Amino acid sequence: MPTVTFGEAIRQAYDEEMTRDKNVCLIGEDVGRWGSLYRSSRGLLEKFGPDQIKDTPISEAAIAGCGVGAAAMGMRPIVEIMYIDFISISMDQIVNHAAKWRQLSNGKVKLPMVFKTQGGAGRRNSSQHSQCLENWFVYVPGLITVMPSTPYDVKGLLKSAIRDDNPVVFIEHKSLYFDKGEVPEEEYLIPLGVADVKRVGEDLTIVATSWMVSFALKAAEQLQEEGISCEVIDPRTLWPLDKDTIIKSVRKTGRCMVVTEASAEGGWSGEVSSVVHEHCFSDLRSPVKRHCGMRTGIPYGPTLEMQCIPSAESIAGAARDLVAQEVTAAGAAL
Repeated sequence: MPTVTFGEAIRQAYDEEMTRDKNVCLIGEDVGRWGSLYRSSRGLLEKFGPDQIKDTPISEAAIAGCGVGAAAMGMRPIVEIMYIDFISISMDQIVNHAAKWRQLSNGKVKLPMVFKTQGGAGRRNSSQHSQCLENWFVYVPGLITVMPSTPYDVKGLLKSAIRDDNPVVFIEHKSLYFDKGEVPEEEYLIPLGVADVKRVGEDLTIVATSWMVSFALKAAEQLQEEGISCEVIDPRTLWPLDKDTIIKSVRKTGRCMVVTEASAEGGWSGEVSSVVHEHCFSDLRSPVKRHCGMRTGIPYGPTLEMQCIPSAESIAGAARDLVAQEVTAAGAAL
C-alpha cells in the first residue's frame, strides 16, 4: 500500500467524497485558496470550485450556523473549526441546534454534517491553541465524537463521518498531520463506533486515544522487553463507545489503564474506568488506573509543554506500577 501522511489521507477523503456526492462541501477559514492550516485541502478549490469549497470570515459561530442550515437543507457540509480552542464560540449551534434537531423533529430533519477540528499539544501553540476538549462533546446527546490516530484510520473514519446522517465532531491531533502510514488506493470505510486493537497482549490493557496511541505502543515495546505484555486499544470513536472490545480485552488481561492527553477530572477516561469496573470487576487483578494530562494550561516552552502530557516513558512507568500492585497485594495477603 502507498505510504502517505495523516494530512494527505484527509485530503484524499475529501477528494473522494466530493467526487462521489456533489452535496458534500467544505466550509471554514482558509480551506480554499490557502488549503487549510495543515494543507489538508490543498488543490480542492481548483478542482471542485466555490460551490463545494468555501472560504469564510473569521467567525466560528457563523461557520457552524451556515453548516447547520446547509445540512438541514440536504447538503453534507464539513465545517472546519481551525482550532478546537475556538469551538466554544460555536457551541450554541453545535449543542443546541445540530445535536437536537433530529430528535425534536421526530427524525424528520437529518443533520448530516461533520464539525472537523484539531487540538492537542506538541507544536508549541501555548494554552489557547493546545487544549483537549473532546470531553465536552461526549457528554452531549445527539453528537458522535471521533478521534483518529493513524493515516489509515483518519481517512476511513472521515469518509464514514461524511456519509453519516448525524452530526459528527471529528477531532484530529495537530502533532499527527505529518505522521506517515499505509493507506490503500482502493476505497474503504471504517465504521463509527468500532475500536481497533493496535497491539495484542496478555498482561495489561491500555486504552489510549489520538496522539497517545503512538506513545502507548512505544511504551508497550519497552515493557515487552521486561516481560510485560500489553494490549493497546484505540477506541477511535469516543462516543458511541465500543465497550465490547474493551471489556473482552480486560477480561483477558485482568488489568486496565486509560491514557488520554486530556486531564482525568470529569473526563472520558472516567467513563471508560466505570465501564470496566461495572463489567469486569471480578476479573480485575488491580483497580483501573488513569494516566492523563495535567489539569493546567499548556505552557509555550517545549520542555514544560511535554511535561504536561503523558509520554512513552511515563506510560511505561505507570504500567509497571499497575502490574506491581498485584504483587504487593499478594505479599500483604501472605
